[in-house]
Amino acid sequence: MPTATVPPTMRASLLIAPEQLEIREIATPEPRPGDVLVRIEQVGLCGSDVHFFTHGRVGSLVVAEPLILGHEAAGVIAAVGAGVPEQRLGERVAIEPQRHCRECSYCLDGRYNLCESMEFASAPPVHGAFAEYMSVPAMFAHPIPDVMTFEQAALAEPLSVGLAAVRKVPVTENRVLVAGGGPIGVLTAAAARAHGAREVVLTDPIATRRAHARALGATTAVGPDQLGDHIGGGFEVFVDTSGVPAAIDAGLQALRPGGNAVMVGMGHDRIDLDLFRVQSYELHLHGLFRYVRTWPTAIDLIDRGVVTVDPLISDRTDLGGLPQAMRRNGDPEVMKILINPQQ
Repeated sequence: MPTATVPPTMRASLLIAPEQLEIREIATPEPRPGDVLVRIEQVGLCGSDVHFFTHGRVGSLVVAEPLILGHEAAGVIAAVGAGVPEQRLGERVAIEPQRHCRECSYCLDGRYNLCESMEFASAPPVHGAFAEYMSVPAMFAHPIPDVMTFEQAALAEPLSVGLAAVRKVPVTENRVLVAGGGPIGVLTAAAARAHGAREVVLTDPIATRRAHARALGATTAVGPDQLGDHIGGGFEVFVDTSGVPAAIDAGLQALRPGGNAVMVGMGHDRIDLDLFRVQSYELHLHGLFRYVRTWPTAIDLIDRGVVTVDPLISDRTDLGGLPQAMRRNGDPEVMKILINPQQ
């Protein structure tokens, strides 16, 4: 295993039980064949991390043993596994936190996000990035420009969700409605504008989040109670990132006949659905699960300044500050907290 100086052990924050994180010294992972070992420099805190922290589970994914959370990560390649060129040592990368089998029908069809044997970082039992090192497939350690910060590179992950959403449906020259002004919603609005939407309206009850949305590319950002003033002839595309049933219903009502809705938010397992509206308007509902081949585009958009992610960073901390960051993540003024595992 060609390597730089990699210690045999590393510090990692492990979720032991709901609301209980512990920093432990554990063995540094060794990269599998085809993997690289990344020295993690920055990790974004995601809502799913907070859900695991609070409840010990997300849907059917249950934390049964100590787990390292975190999947919005960037760093430097510190070692390479068998079959990976040594020239990659020292490369600055953004991490796509997936490991697919490359053999099932979904992988062979290019829909590897639906891989039957997917290992996703921070989804139990697969460890994530709130640690000093992480082993990932070399193909998913995406090189970043020298001028790009690790913070910016880590935010390629939430931008990738937005890109995956707007790739699901035709947004070019269309009116797009986005519900939810968290990081995913704001970056989905930015991705829609980058893909040529002629208008993007975002709804969120929090004024500061609406301001972020307007700054990053939304044409208009309004409170949910003001949406009626902006429907006009209706929207061709609706993307829900809120998971709020009322927001989903309002978005479906705002679609033109034949419109497309993309479900991104995961607030409830089941909701009431206006089936008559869906049928009589011939609406198309699309589920979205993670992403496929989005990192090169996300990195390029950030690098060229088409999408600016720095304004989304609310705070920075280290592994020791992670419990407090988890508890603060739901505050109205918080957009994205970055964690540096090396501090």
